[in-house]
Amino acid sequence: MNRPPFEITDRIINLLAETVNKLGNLEATTNKKMDLYLRKASMVKTINSSCAIEANTLTEQQVEGIINGKRIIAPPNEILEVKNAYDAHVKMDEYDPYGTASFLKAHGILMKHLTEDAGRYRSTDVAVYDRGNIVHIGARPQFISGLMDDLFKWAKTSELNSIIKACVLHYEIETIHPFSDGNGRIGRLWQSVILCSYNKLFKLIPTETLVHANQQRYYETIEASRKENSSTAFIEFMLEMILRTMETFNSSRNSLHGIRDECLKNLTKNEKELLRIIISNFDTNATITAGRLCELTDKADSTIRNNLRRLTEERILIASGDNKGRKYVMNKDIFQ
Repeated sequence: MNRPPFEITDRIINLLAETVNKLGNLEATTNKKMDLYLRKASMVKTINSSCAIEANTLTEQQVEGIINGKRIIAPPNEILEVKNAYDAHVKMDEYDPYGTASFLKAHGILMKHLTEDAGRYRSTDVAVYDRGNIVHIGARPQFISGLMDDLFKWAKTSELNSIIKACVLHYEIETIHPFSDGNGRIGRLWQSVILCSYNKLFKLIPTETLVHANQQRYYETIEASRKENSSTAFIEFMLEMILRTMETFNSSRNSLHGIRDECLKNLTKNEKELLRIIISNFDTNATITAGRLCELTDKADSTIRNNLRRLTEERILIASGDNKGRKYVMNKDIFQ
């Protein structure tokens, strides 16, 4: 059982310490109702970003519609990619983070009907190309099973912090390239599986959104690590992405901090919760509807409309139109 090649640098130690500290702060301010909403929103962002990295063109709103069972007009393969990703993510708690059987099962779900050998290691050689040039050759097929078994055995027995192990496995999966297709998706998914097994709060934190936003750096860091035959640079990159996503998440979670205190003093807990959701999902000039908020929160139309009425009475929202056609915009004067 060989330890994958990497070094624990001062930067890795510092990034890890900041991440663990922020996790503790998040745990101390957990709001179950709000976090249930954020978990759903995080899954939408994660699936959208991971698919987008693989050239899927669907928008976040289209991804959300597919997850909610709506009929979306889009290329069938792209819809299937989203459905498969959702099916793989909702089973996250069922996977053994250090079990090859779970790993293969997850790939089978992720790539169902997208590749003929979904859920099975590839049986042929494979190369990764960039602009017609070979940039990486995966492990020979006869060695893949042994390499993956060895990797998971190391991860299971290692006393290294699971956040670092998640980054190491992500990199090693991309390097071994165990499948004919879907290696990037399963690598990112498996990082999330390990992170969520370490702390459930990671279900709220869509790390892949920043990976997508820094996609070129993501590929460059993988390539740089391969040249060094060490995942150190990749670990540093991923820890940075995790930490920055947590900072963005915390800012969104506490988004009412930018609103004047006098605007909030008469609101109930449920009305404040809805206001957080509005601020997190709508620009200040955007049109807000009860129907859209029902989709975002899974709450009854009557509940949403009562909360919107109160937010309008408190001059936090400005309403126009009548009855079911009523629309809302944020009152910009509420912000400090």
